[in-house]
Amino acid sequence: MKKFLTIFLLIIFVGGGLFIYWRFFWVFGEGVKAGQLNNLMKKGYVFKTYEGRLIQAGFQGGQAGSVQSYEFRFSVVDDKVANQLMSNSGKDFELHYKEYMATVPWRGTSVYVVDSILSMKDSKAIQNPFTP
Repeated sequence: MKKFLTIFLLIIFVGGGLFIYWRFFWVFGEGVKAGQLNNLMKKGYVFKTYEGRLIQAGFQGGQAGSVQSYEFRFSVVDDKVANQLMSNSGKDFELHYKEYMATVPWRGTSVYVVDSILSMKDSKAIQNPFTP
């Protein structure tokens, strides 16, 4: 009986560890998002994390002929990436991100975690067509 209980507890422990790894630390997907950085802030009660929003323009809305912006909410773990984003708010970025199945408090409040900046450029200012 003692051997059975030891094997059963070992299976539960290993299975639980695999589930926790799969749920919180396994990278579900990777990708690139492009748009204008709206804001990036450091916030939190216990774990201070960087949370940001990237505005992607040009997606069609629900009604015909309407254009609606799309907001990409993300977290940033690396201080260097966060500082570069914070000092260049309002510019156009291409950001590489990793998607996780669930969040952990020290990684941020979003399942999307930006890990690098692929490109950065000034936003295209809307010019007045009547100005020479």
